[in-house]
Amino acid sequence: MSSENRMKDESSSSDEDHRSSNQVSGSCQSELLMSSGNIYYKKTLRLTSEQLGPNDVVFSVTTQYQGTCRCNGTIYLWSWDDKIIISDIDGTITRSDTLGHILPTLGKDWTHQGIARLYHKVSQNGYKFMYCSARAIGMADMTRGYLHWVNERGTMLPMGPVLLSPSSLFSALHREVIEKKPEKFKIECLTDIKHLFHSNTEPFYAAFGNRATDVYSYKEVGVPLNRIFTVNPKGELIQEQAKTNISSFGHLCEMVGHVFPVLVRDERENLPCSDTFGQCKYWSEHLPDGTNEEEEDSQPLETS
Repeated sequence: MSSENRMKDESSSSDEDHRSSNQVSGSCQSELLMSSGNIYYKKTLRLTSEQLGPNDVVFSVTTQYQGTCRCNGTIYLWSWDDKIIISDIDGTITRSDTLGHILPTLGKDWTHQGIARLYHKVSQNGYKFMYCSARAIGMADMTRGYLHWVNERGTMLPMGPVLLSPSSLFSALHREVIEKKPEKFKIECLTDIKHLFHSNTEPFYAAFGNRATDVYSYKEVGVPLNRIFTVNPKGELIQEQAKTNISSFGHLCEMVGHVFPVLVRDERENLPCSDTFGQCKYWSEHLPDGTNEEEEDSQPLETS
C-alpha cells in the first residue's frame, strides 16, 4: 500500500511539473507575440532577392553548468551565375606568412599597398569575393577581425565568406609548415564550393595567391591560368601565364576594367549557360521581325 501511494504521489507531482512547464512556455510565446506587435513572421525556405548577400545567424547551446554559449556566423546567398574571386590571406593580403599573424595583433599594418583599393574596384564591377586560407578554424574570429580592420585611406576589403581549415591549430601548422601541403584543404574546400553551382558554369573567375601550391589549387578547380595572380613579399604581382610580366596591385587597379570587365546581368536569360560561345549566347538577343519593312512595302505609291 505504501509503494502504491508513493507511485501516485510521484505521478501527480510529475503531472503538475508538466502543467507548469506548459504554462511557462505558453506565457513565453504570448510575450513574443505581444512584443512583436503587429509584425508577424513566417518560416520559409525561399529567400527574396532583397536577402541576397550576407545574412547573420546565431547558434546557441544552453547547458546546466556552462550556461548559454553562442556562436555567430554569416550565411551568404549568391546567384547561380555570380563570378567569384578567390583570395588567399597569409602572404597575399599580408606581406608575409609569419609576420602576417603577429604584427596585426600588435596594431601594425602589414598589408600590401593597393590591395584594398583593387579588391574594392573589382567588387564594384559585380564580382564576389571569397577568402580561403589554410589557417585553423580556431583563428576564425581573429581572421575576420583582421579583414574588417584593413583600411587603406577609407577603402576597406569587400565582404565575403572566410573559409578556414576545420582542424586544430597544431594540425594546420603541421600540414602547412612541416608537410608543406596546404593545397590539400584548399582543393577539397573549393571543389565543394564549385559543386554548389551549375555543372555547365565556371564560378571561379580569378584567384590571388603567393605560392606555387596556391597556383596548383586554383588550376585544379578550373581557374584559368591567365587570371591567376601571385604576389611576392616585395609587392610584385605576377600573372602565371606570362611570368615575365611583373606588375603591382596599383597598376592592376588602373586597368581593372580590362581584366575584370563590368558584369551585365541579362534578365531574359533564365537558363544557365557556359561562358563560351554557343547557341544560348547567339540566340539570346531578339532579331528584328521585319514587320515595319512589310508595312512600308504594302503602302501604295502616290502618283501625281
